[in-house]
Amino acid sequence: MSQLEGKVALITGGASGIGAATAKLFVAEGAKVTIADVLDAEGTRLAISLGASALFVHTDVSREEQVREAIERTVAKFGRLDCIFNNAGFGGVDGPIAETDGAGLASTTAVLFSGVVFGMKHAAPVMKRQGSGSIISTASVAGLRAGFGPHVYSALKAAVAHLTRSVAMELGESGVRVNCICPGGIVTPIFGRQYGLSQVEIEERMSLLNQVFETTQPIRRPGQPDDIARAALWLASDASSFVNGHALVVDGGLTGGVPWSQAQELGVQLRALMGIPEKS
Repeated sequence: MSQLEGKVALITGGASGIGAATAKLFVAEGAKVTIADVLDAEGTRLAISLGASALFVHTDVSREEQVREAIERTVAKFGRLDCIFNNAGFGGVDGPIAETDGAGLASTTAVLFSGVVFGMKHAAPVMKRQGSGSIISTASVAGLRAGFGPHVYSALKAAVAHLTRSVAMELGESGVRVNCICPGGIVTPIFGRQYGLSQVEIEERMSLLNQVFETTQPIRRPGQPDDIARAALWLASDASSFVNGHALVVDGGLTGGVPWSQAQELGVQLRALMGIPEKS
């Protein structure tokens, strides 16, 4: 039996990258899915390709009324809401802290944090009435360790992880689970969009991005959107029914520490520097 048979999910940022991969997987596993995004053309094409099991709703997650409307339209069309995946995001304001732009700070916070709050806020009453549901949000390893992302992005992803724990303590009593996923280096269009590249330019450079991420973590391959989609599938399914308030790290070991080979090389350099002979 399919893992999400009979379930209904809403995925923000569902038109590309991790969101699109998750929408495809959820439908393949039996779910009805609402794709919520500001990318109208991409979202519409994806919904059409998935057939009657999918709906596209234009949604800017920084605007509460649009998040509320997306949830309302999902329930109106499919009858319920079993999962919301608060996945919409972007790199946001960047640069040294002394050069942080106030308007950029506000817009980044609106998408990366307020958008998650709005998703939780408006999904919660629906799920509480049902007595069940799974709220999933995209955090990041940048929210767990410094140096993996811009300052504001990293801080807001840490906030998403803690918001997850806090809300899980409230909604768990109503049968609603709240968890988040912390991706590592995942090859998605977000990196190209951060620097203003067009979709064509992004696609042309994806192979280069794969090369950059290939040796970033102990598992010697770049992370792919499907890696996160499969984690979301588990959290959305009944297989994770006793998991609540958890930040699931999916990073190929990136945040685990120094890879063994690098540690050994460092040891060789230190012994040479100190004049200690190699072990026989």
